Amino acid sequence: MYDYDLLVVGSANADLVIGVERRPAAGETVLGSDLAVHPGGKGANQAVAAARLGARTALLARVGDDAHGRLLLDSQRAAGVDTVGVLVGGAPTGVALITVDPSGDNSIVVSPGANGKLTPGDVRAAASLFHASRVVSAQLEIPLETVVEVVRSLAPGSRFVLNPSPPRPLPDEVLAACDPLIVNEHEARVIAGGSLDGSPEDWARALLALGPRSVVITLGAEGALVASSDTTTRIPAVKVEAVDTTGAGDAFTAALAWRLGLGEPAPEAATYAARVGAAAVTRQGAQESFPTAEEVAAP
Repeated sequence: MYDYDLLVVGSANADLVIGVERRPAAGETVLGSDLAVHPGGKGANQAVAAARLGARTALLARVGDDAHGRLLLDSQRAAGVDTVGVLVGGAPTGVALITVDPSGDNSIVVSPGANGKLTPGDVRAAASLFHASRVVSAQLEIPLETVVEVVRSLAPGSRFVLNPSPPRPLPDEVLAACDPLIVNEHEARVIAGGSLDGSPEDWARALLALGPRSVVITLGAEGALVASSDTTTRIPAVKVEAVDTTGAGDAFTAALAWRLGLGEPAPEAATYAARVGAAAVTRQGAQESFPTAEEVAAP
């Protein structure tokens, strides 16, 4: 019996968000809206998204002993995330500088801060969390050697989900553990060494050849593609009016990881995750935009 449906190992940032009419070109200054500060970071986002859906969720992360760190801890606890694995100190809390244009598209620059101090030793010290978790999800806003240690710490029978963002080439050991590897087109190209041609189905085959047990490629307005060695399935997009895409990919990943852990087949889990991600883009912000299970189920 697992205590947690999902353990998220990853980043926790304060999102500093400014709305702009258009993003500046090199050397250009543009005026924006008032600054808004929100809890964010891909790890913290995934944990909140899963907990809001009803998943029993824990977060392993590091924040600074500062106001941004307290904001993040408060947000996790308010969503029902177990923060026993959130470490405090070592560096200031990570910060993401985000500009959002009128179409809802965003550009993000991340200062890792305390996220860069989440070490393989921290992972080893949290062994009890890994043994208590059905699914473990990670991203790449923490050191790669820490992600490698996550893979080595997985309990027998647990499942590993990775969204390699920001993308970088991955060790074979990490790729072999992914079930699934969740990427967008840009991330897929980086993971594959920049050599993706043809259709998304061709991309999936190229990625699977690198070793992951399954692959999910998100395709924006074209939906998503779920692939394993046996099957390939297209998942249609959910049509909504996008307000802010910040955190939508994290909501998708969290929902997918949770539903896979419940035993749902990957295409059904991805279809549900697409509805969660679509609901998230209809609201401003990241964590505050994530829907509950009841909101996802509503027509």
